[in-house]
Amino acid sequence: MKIGANELKIGMLIEHRGKLWTVTKLQHVKPGKGGAFLQVELSELKHGTKLNERFRSEESLEKIRLDEDECQQLFRDGDLFTFMNTTTFDQIQIDRKIIGDAADFLQDNMVVKVCSYDGEIISVILPDTVVMEVIEADAVVRAQTAASSYKSAILENGVRIMVPPHIEAGTKIVVNTADVTYIERAK
Repeated sequence: MKIGANELKIGMLIEHRGKLWTVTKLQHVKPGKGGAFLQVELSELKHGTKLNERFRSEESLEKIRLDEDECQQLFRDGDLFTFMNTTTFDQIQIDRKIIGDAADFLQDNMVVKVCSYDGEIISVILPDTVVMEVIEADAVVRAQTAASSYKSAILENGVRIMVPPHIEAGTKIVVNTADVTYIERAK
């Protein structure tokens, strides 16, 4: 689907120079002389290479539309995760490299979105938040009076995260999967 360069947004997927790219940064530039343009930072989907590109406002680009399927995570075998499509009940295996660091937060029976383009799986989108248990938390520094003092903690999946001082080992917390940050104590 063709779109104008002015319609670009961060996170959008486009085809450029025969490859698939994600828009990571975007800046509208209006110089004193000449036409306006967009300074865009792109990240290639497969290899993660970066590219800085300028697009004139009147240029058209090819926006990519992904196929999204809801899938349920069944089990893990090493670096391979097995998912079941909740509509067709087909099972698919996805390598950890495609899922990325988000694989640490996959839980049994978790429903995720599997994104594909031309039959090739490109990414897996987890829910915005997950509930995890803190297995180890640093001691609170008593003399510290700063309102925003946080301490280090380790979650059940081995990921280190910063949590408020009142969180202790054994506490269940809600974690943002996008940026791996503490949100709140689980209810």
